[in-house]
Amino acid sequence: MSAGQGNIPESVIESVLQQHDIVDTVSKFVHLTKQGKYMKGLCPFHSENTPSFTVTPERQIFYCYGCGKGGNAIKFRMEIEGLTFPEAVKSMAEESHIPLGDWHGRDVAHHNPETERLLQANELTAKLYHYLLKNTEYGKAAITYLRGRGMNDKAIDHFQIGYAPAGWNTLVQFLEKRSFSLPEMEKGGLISSRHEGGGYVDRFRDRIIFPIKSSSGKVIAFAGRTMGDGQPKYLNSPETRLFNKSRILYNMYDAKSSIRKKGQTILFEGYGDVISAWEHDILNGVAGMGTALTENQARMLKSLSDEVIICYDGDKAGQAAALKNLPILESAGLVVKIALLTDGLDPDEFIRKHGGDRFTHQIIEGAVSPIKFKLINLKKNHILLEEGGRIAYSREAIKLIAPLSSPTEREVYLRELSSEVDVDFETLKQECNLERQQIQKNEHFGDNIDKRWNNGRQQNRQIPTPNLLPAYHAAERRLLSWMLQDEEAARYVNEHLGEAFNINDHAAIAAYLYAYYAQGKAPDTGLFMLSLQDDRLEKTVSSITMMDAPGQWDQSALDDCIREVLKYPVLRQIDQKKEEMIAAERSGDFLRAAQIASEIITLERQ
Repeated sequence: MSAGQGNIPESVIESVLQQHDIVDTVSKFVHLTKQGKYMKGLCPFHSENTPSFTVTPERQIFYCYGCGKGGNAIKFRMEIEGLTFPEAVKSMAEESHIPLGDWHGRDVAHHNPETERLLQANELTAKLYHYLLKNTEYGKAAITYLRGRGMNDKAIDHFQIGYAPAGWNTLVQFLEKRSFSLPEMEKGGLISSRHEGGGYVDRFRDRIIFPIKSSSGKVIAFAGRTMGDGQPKYLNSPETRLFNKSRILYNMYDAKSSIRKKGQTILFEGYGDVISAWEHDILNGVAGMGTALTENQARMLKSLSDEVIICYDGDKAGQAAALKNLPILESAGLVVKIALLTDGLDPDEFIRKHGGDRFTHQIIEGAVSPIKFKLINLKKNHILLEEGGRIAYSREAIKLIAPLSSPTEREVYLRELSSEVDVDFETLKQECNLERQQIQKNEHFGDNIDKRWNNGRQQNRQIPTPNLLPAYHAAERRLLSWMLQDEEAARYVNEHLGEAFNINDHAAIAAYLYAYYAQGKAPDTGLFMLSLQDDRLEKTVSSITMMDAPGQWDQSALDDCIREVLKYPVLRQIDQKKEEMIAAERSGDFLRAAQIASEIITLERQ
């Protein structure tokens, strides 16, 4: 039996929801603080300083009062990891060792036809470029270039690296012959429209092509690299309905299992670094879409492991990028270390020069903590041979060390500092204590912006209450709240109100609820939401679930709400009649005005 989500067995979905408690699921990404019967934290889906993200363990639902996102544990994983429903169910089932039976995690849910065509076109394009690289005269210079950089055929095949010829319309003709709509392909980022004269041209020309895969392993975009001094060095596909670069990490799909196994991700700066590491059996490497990491990418990393090692280029730009991305990764709750590459080498160059074993033992295993990394970088800005340089370095270093909460950590770094600047440890410790006192003095009660997970200070803050709703609107929400909790309440409302809710979304939810209970299912908000398959309806159900409980229902309470709901269309009709009556009076049609007045009296007596 399926649950209306492709052919996924309902038993698999139910087992997944039973095994993945909403609090445990959300807590891997959001620091939750208990407040009464709810858990609250900062929303992972939009930026905020005051928590509006709420989880209710009792109903296994999450809801954000700020952005409106809501749903069950599966929905949370879909949103946080950018997965489809089948992908999320499959991933969660595998984590809990739930047998998939004959389903095997195949995604057969209904797809958008345009999305399907773009995926097919991307897949064919990747194969075309790879073929041109490996088997044609066009690709000779490119494959010679790649081999000259030490890349072997196994890696070229595994990463499906290709070559886009210098011609203007190789891909355009290829897609046109296969009856793809060129305007659609242009919208999908595969080709570009001509600046003059109409028509289309290839987006990538005379570039080595790196296909970019989604988290489910489908080719969704490309990166093209020049072989000479042309600019830009890397050209990525534009953002499309398939490709959102803030939610993609290069090689994430293929690295997943290794990352989970090792409990660690190596975050590289470039695609070449990932490929070079892979050639030396370092399989847990991924790369961002540029040097600036996003919060979404950090959350994706957190979903697979707790530790990330930043392994960027050893030059100033690479180290600056590492410093910039540190807080984003730490804010996601990750343990972060930074690999130190010497002589300005990038990881690719280091591996090819010294080999994979030395890279693992010296660079990865020798990665340092964020504070150590910051101290190393700080020291580069001062001349320690000079007295002034040592004093300035000491003062700035103490500002980095003082905020550390662990006395042991502070002592370790202070002793190292003492040795570097030739100043007595006790003196430095005294300065550090003074700095800590100043920090505590300056701290304000309230949001701790630097540590988004520290929500404890928000405990006394109240979630803003929704605007006062019209009586009929509030009555409909109360009815649905009772119906979600009790089949008898739903049956009574069905008999006396049916789908005559005034708000379309409420009517739709009621209809889904009637159908849900008709299948003999017990009240279960999380399971019910799976039958909706509509983001807006899911958000509405989440919102209703999170509102203050209207108390126990009885027939009298249901009747009061139903009367309020049924009264609203009559009131609207009366208002409309009054406008018509005024119009009739103004036009001098007093007979018509009198008839309308009589109709209004009849309506008011209902």
